[in-house]
Amino acid sequence: MIHLAKRVIRQTINDKRSIMMILVAPLLILTLVYFLLGDSNYVPKVGIYQDVIPHSFINALEEQDLQVIDLIKKEDKQAKQYLKDHHEVDAIFTLSKSSGMTITMYEPNSKARDAASRIQKAIASLNPSAKMNMSYVYGSQDQSSFDSLGFVFLALFSFFLVFIISAMALVRERSGGTLERLLMTPIRRGEVILGYTVGYGVFAVIQAVLLVLYAIFVLRLSIVGNIGWVLVAMVLLAVTAVSFGAAISIFASSELQVVQMIPFTIIPQVFFSGLIPIDQIPYHLGKLCYLMPIYYGAAAIKGVMVYGDGFLQIWGHLFGLIVYAFLLYLLNTQALKKFRKL
Repeated sequence: MIHLAKRVIRQTINDKRSIMMILVAPLLILTLVYFLLGDSNYVPKVGIYQDVIPHSFINALEEQDLQVIDLIKKEDKQAKQYLKDHHEVDAIFTLSKSSGMTITMYEPNSKARDAASRIQKAIASLNPSAKMNMSYVYGSQDQSSFDSLGFVFLALFSFFLVFIISAMALVRERSGGTLERLLMTPIRRGEVILGYTVGYGVFAVIQAVLLVLYAIFVLRLSIVGNIGWVLVAMVLLAVTAVSFGAAISIFASSELQVVQMIPFTIIPQVFFSGLIPIDQIPYHLGKLCYLMPIYYGAAAIKGVMVYGDGFLQIWGHLFGLIVYAFLLYLLNTQALKKFRKL
């Protein structure tokens, strides 16, 4: 038993990836979580109509560390339309004789909840018995967490599972010598990458379509826009995941090493998939989302499912996935040079 334990310890020490997985990866992930979920210096912005809101209310709002924005005239725009045109405003507080006190927010996310909570505290300091009405441009107060974050899970499950399958399969092709024998033929490196991408991409597309249809028609995940654009975004994300898996497989010599790379390749992307509002992430780390393929897919899916966006609104995210897949194709093509024996 002692000899076996010593052998396992020696093997683990000699495997740098295992050491990174055991000792370094948890520290890096924990540090990332600390920065992303730590204290944010974000100050919620609340719009009001100063001509109808008493000054005592305005002072109470400012005491709750809210940035109060004067919307000038109430008849200029309705609250919901104003929030559609000004995404930098988190909530609008209105006061009228007919509807009383109302907080209007863009969507039920953490930013909106933070702004609403501070407004309620401010009003409660003046009138503890005051009742507040909640209104949203998109979504509702009683919708489930699955409806709020369903688009995130669609993107994550599709990308992660396809990534694992393609990466492990390509490593198995290399370890079995299939890839080396293939590269000894006149076939071009680009054709090899395209062949693998199309081959695994077929199953990735089937999985993406199945996930979307099941989530919408069986699990009743709410959708506002056209389901066709959701399918397009999911398919592009799945194809990108195949290319991403192929790129990661270059640096792995076994299926175990593919798994060991997940903390460095997949887990960081989870935090930029929409679980946390990008502009609420402190230290300007939200800008790292542009390096994450899941961000583009999740943003496009959310735009269609939550906001009812069409092609004109999501084309930038779709184009981002296409560019990402093309760059990975070029990287994979160049990486095959070391496997081609001349």
